[in-house]
Amino acid sequence: MAPTPTPTKNILILGASYAGVSTAHYLLKHAIPKLPDPESYKIVLVSPSTEILCRPACPRPMISDDLLPQDKLFVSIPEVFKKYSEENFRFEHATALELDHAGRKVLVKSTDQVEKTIEYHALVIATGASTPSPLLGLNSGADTLRAEWVEFRTEMSRAKSIVIAGGGPAGIETAGELGEHLNGTSGWFCGKLENPKVQITVVTSSSQILPGLRSSIAKKAEGLLARMGVVVVKGTKVVDVQPPSEEKDTTAITLSDGSVLEADIYIPAVGTTPNTSFIDKSLLIADGRVNVTNALRVEGAGERVYAVGDVASNARPAVHAILSAVPVLCANVKRDLLLASGVDVSGADRLFIEDTRETQLVPIGRRWGVGAAMGWQIPSFMVWLIKGRDYWLWTTGGLWSGSQWDKES
Repeated sequence: MAPTPTPTKNILILGASYAGVSTAHYLLKHAIPKLPDPESYKIVLVSPSTEILCRPACPRPMISDDLLPQDKLFVSIPEVFKKYSEENFRFEHATALELDHAGRKVLVKSTDQVEKTIEYHALVIATGASTPSPLLGLNSGADTLRAEWVEFRTEMSRAKSIVIAGGGPAGIETAGELGEHLNGTSGWFCGKLENPKVQITVVTSSSQILPGLRSSIAKKAEGLLARMGVVVVKGTKVVDVQPPSEEKDTTAITLSDGSVLEADIYIPAVGTTPNTSFIDKSLLIADGRVNVTNALRVEGAGERVYAVGDVASNARPAVHAILSAVPVLCANVKRDLLLASGVDVSGADRLFIEDTRETQLVPIGRRWGVGAAMGWQIPSFMVWLIKGRDYWLWTTGGLWSGSQWDKES
């Protein structure tokens, strides 16, 4: 008689951006090969998009496809994982609908509206967060984002006024890209651009833009924006938005101070919303993120359930925090899988400790930028060199292909 095949143990990863893709590569390279009977383990990567996007880059390519290389901006998920055995990897083009953490299974719906349940031996939640504007993130599929950009470009070509809500990096980078593209810049000895072609206004409830950076850096950013015709309104927030109607063809934006701004284009860029609607609220913290320990295990979800990236509570949303968390997560997943397989493992969990030093780089247009790294202010040229010239695309090749994770760390 033929031997009875060993049941497949699914390591289910929900989400295929920085956190999900990196985790899949890392486990395929450094965890599964070390397990007893590795052929019985399969990484199942679930994503509503077949392509990965370098999301921080969105403020620039939303203006034109010619500003950044599209083959680096959007990358095929199946293509970057085709080097792995089908025994150990499967991609599911689907959206998570419901997590049953007691029954250890997830209900997903494919793009052709077919629902199915995937049971898991281990689960990694890496579903990230959605942006308030569909222009600034991969909230659904890549084709949907491209269509949003095409529509925006048509509106942009005839716009005379633009209002951006949000003084964080996404709002300021968007304002800088639009300001330089539509208005150009003033001369070196001019404090601001007089009579811009398009009136661009940034509204923030904070006392400064870029509240994650010291005030002197924020003032420098505001000065650079002024050279592109961008006006910053501080200390107030958007409380109501009335879209165009038959009576008027502009959007009316009411602010908390009672004033009303009229705009041809309105772009909300205030924060993000964690993609956790499919998760029981008992597993979430107040802001909607998944409640995790320093070992990145999900509190109250049962054995071998983890969360990482913008969806998790361990750190503020930032790419550098995700990349620091992936090795910690994967070391603990590997340890837990070995223990579950009967292998005696010594040592303790690895713990993630967030680096809370001032770290944020913000391009302002295609030539300048402001920022700090590990508490040190970074000059404009270095911000351009590190991030501003292509919004991190120079770093994503190794991430998406998995070569960045060739060595276990």
